[in-house]
Parts: sequence; structure tokens; C-alpha cells
Amino acid sequence: MTEHRHLPHVSSFRDNPIVFFTTCTHKRRKLLACAHSHVILRRLWERSAERDGWWVGHYILMPDHVHFFSRRATVARPMAEWMQMWKSVSSRQLAAALNIMPPIWQPEYFDRYLRSRENYGQKWNYVEQNALRAGLIKEGEEWPYSGSFFDLMW
Repeated sequence: MTEHRHLPHVSSFRDNPIVFFTTCTHKRRKLLACAHSHVILRRLWERSAERDGWWVGHYILMPDHVHFFSRRATVARPMAEWMQMWKSVSSRQLAAALNIMPPIWQPEYFDRYLRSRENYGQKWNYVEQNALRAGLIKEGEEWPYSGSFFDLMW
């Protein structure tokens, strides 16, 4: 008999987990904490569920990287294909809007499957404080390059 060593999961997370993503700009160029980048990425992620089957929840754009949470729909592009697709589309749009040469993104990304609702809340609370820890805002100020699209807790 095989012994299972996995932690128990809440069924909705086990069957369709929320994924926490982090991806950085090429050579960590500070391109993202601006209105142009924010609008471009918001437009892509806003339509992502409908077009690609990936629901985006909370996100934050830092100058040289982005963190966001996402959950796959029943029918969706594979994760790696989806990441490559939105990075490719956003690269062309960001390069034009910011008048810079590609590449915009590092090819790799970090993904972490969350185990529970509590884990999501803890991770978001930590990530939400990135701008404060980086000295980009003062205590009590809101970072303008963050937001949320969909409640991923279904």
C-alpha cells in the first residue's frame, strides 16, 4: 500500500487551484510602474478569461516585475502557452507605447499553486505591501498600479 504524503486540500483548490505568478522584465528594466503599462496589461488580463480561459484576480505591477493570481477555466490554454501569449502581445504593445526595443520580458516565470483560501489571503497581503517595502509609497498611500478583476474563490 502506498502512503500519500501530500497535505490535504480544500476541494475547489485541489481540483482547480489558484496560481500565484511572478514574472520580471528583461534585465529587470523598470518599465511597468506607469500608466501606459498598467492600461496595456489590464486590457489583456481583463479579456483573458474569455479569450484564453484564465481568470486573473489580484495583481500588482512593480517597476521591474509583476505579481498576479490566476485560475484556469474548465477549457483553457495550457499555462505555459498562455503566459507566452500575453507576454508576446504585451511586449509589442509596451515597446510601441514606451518607445523602447524588445525584449520586454524575461522568458521564464515563477508559478506557485496555492493550497487554500487562507494561503491566497496571506500571499496577497504580503505582495500588496511590495510598493511600501520598496519605498515607492508611504504608509497609508495606495499604489496606483495594482487591482483585481475577478473573485477567484468560486
